[in-house]
Amino acid sequence: MKTILVSLNSKFIHSNLAIRYLSKYVEDIVSIPIYEFTINQQPEFIASEIYNLNPDVVGFSTYIWNLKETLRVCEILKLVRPELKILLGGPEVSYDGDEMMKSIPYIDYIIYGEGEEPFKEFITSLSGKRINLKDIEGLIYRQGDRIIKNPERDLIRDLNTIPSPYEDLVGEFENRIVYYESSRGCPYNCQYCLSSTFKGVRYFDIERVKRDLTTLIEGRAKQIKFVDRTFNANKRHAMEIMKFIKDKDPEDINFHFEVTAHLMDDEFLNFLKDTKEGLFQFEIGVQSTNPDTIDTISRTTDFTKLSQVVKTIKSFKNIHQHLDLIAGLPYEGYDTFKQSFNDVYNLGAEKIQLGFLKLLKGSGLRLAEEEYGYKYIDEPPYEVLESKNISYEELLKLKAIEDLVEKYYNEGYFEHTLNYLIRTHYPSPFDFYEELSSYWKEKGYHRVLHKRSSLYKILMDFIEMKGFENELSIFDILKFDFILNNKNLRLKLPNQVDNSKWDIINLHDVLRKEEILSRLTEVHRRLPTKKLINKVRIERFDLDVIDLIENDYRGKGRPGETYILFEYMEGVITRANAFDISEIVREMI
Repeated sequence: MKTILVSLNSKFIHSNLAIRYLSKYVEDIVSIPIYEFTINQQPEFIASEIYNLNPDVVGFSTYIWNLKETLRVCEILKLVRPELKILLGGPEVSYDGDEMMKSIPYIDYIIYGEGEEPFKEFITSLSGKRINLKDIEGLIYRQGDRIIKNPERDLIRDLNTIPSPYEDLVGEFENRIVYYESSRGCPYNCQYCLSSTFKGVRYFDIERVKRDLTTLIEGRAKQIKFVDRTFNANKRHAMEIMKFIKDKDPEDINFHFEVTAHLMDDEFLNFLKDTKEGLFQFEIGVQSTNPDTIDTISRTTDFTKLSQVVKTIKSFKNIHQHLDLIAGLPYEGYDTFKQSFNDVYNLGAEKIQLGFLKLLKGSGLRLAEEEYGYKYIDEPPYEVLESKNISYEELLKLKAIEDLVEKYYNEGYFEHTLNYLIRTHYPSPFDFYEELSSYWKEKGYHRVLHKRSSLYKILMDFIEMKGFENELSIFDILKFDFILNNKNLRLKLPNQVDNSKWDIINLHDVLRKEEILSRLTEVHRRLPTKKLINKVRIERFDLDVIDLIENDYRGKGRPGETYILFEYMEGVITRANAFDISEIVREMI
């Protein structure tokens, strides 16, 4: 029987790990091709592509983000080819698959839990070998009008028995995001997470991991995203993988890890200190800083240690850190979430991912939904609408704040302006975003899309509405942010100065001066002047912006005409360097 495996990914650039595992696991029996689509493609198109392949069995990998679209494809296929057998697997069908099959007649089989071994036995049974469906642990199937759920299958003890899904690849993952795991399981028991349903951590052999990473690096993947639930649960395992990557020193690729910050000791931090900028990216789950919430969700954390680690890594200026918060957790009301937000924001990580609680099937919080008064729609993504602790209206306010954090904070284009506004005019970061979100809604900005330049204009209008525009420093800092992050764009500021004095200076002459060249990075110092001129920009300011920033935004900044040279970089963390060259420019005017 012709079998194929299919996944609907969230984006084209993404890839699916699960169907690759399954295909590799059965390759000694039969060759099963894999096909990847995206949820942005029409179900009718996906169904037509699968139909034209003329399979006898189609297996789909299901997740919270693709179940709805996957079921639509399955329904179409079953209508036009009733004899086609449809198999589902993945986390979204692993908890109550038997109930799902009762209500959805076009699903023939479900594999729940870890899929490799039951899938192999299932494929063997299709080939006519003497394996009865009733003997396949981890399988749900139909027998006449009955739904049969076989016993749960034990987890694979030795992960190295699973063939690598990344052997013999040629160009398949070039410029794509690849999902990779060096371990399975999680040492923790967080009640909002499905990982709490599997106990213990199992590891792949480190040499196998190195071989896989070599293949993916040579295949020019854009990003390798480790899906290990706690990558640094085993310090030696994590450090050996990271050292291998550092020694490889790959170009144009980064590695994403979910890490637990409070586990990082001085040895680990010192190891990270000399990492090439942009090579590693950390996602650190904080979720809440409210002790009652942390205890209730059974989360193990030490926010004091976490804070120290995040600040230390930030000082290295080489690793992007993403800190996660979840709104809607037990005992986390609007005011306590405000405190959690401020605690995390003040750490200064590159990104804050403000998520909203989803009651995943099988999670502890879903089982206790009545206790916490959760209201939600029982279909993906199962996002909480309100609870005993937080109202729908309050969650909508947090949604608006999340949108502005994503637009203004996470891209880093407004870093110094936001820091100045918050530190000089607001009691806390949350108060600033709360007020900006009210202004945003009042103006109807939430109803339209915005390009980056319009975000600067909206922030300028907000500043003027608040009456802050009399402070020359605010617009000079906004101008500094704009030029620092936008080499080729122009922005008309209310206090835009006339640069005609220095426009008459030959920029080539400026860039030939040794006192200028000595401050540039080595790669730019080696460039001919005609090429270097495309890597820099000079702007005039009405006060010493660099001094203001270096003094933690205290005061109004030293007044006086200041000239700053911006050297544009291609780094992930550092987009540009800025130097005060006022004395040199004045000599040349």
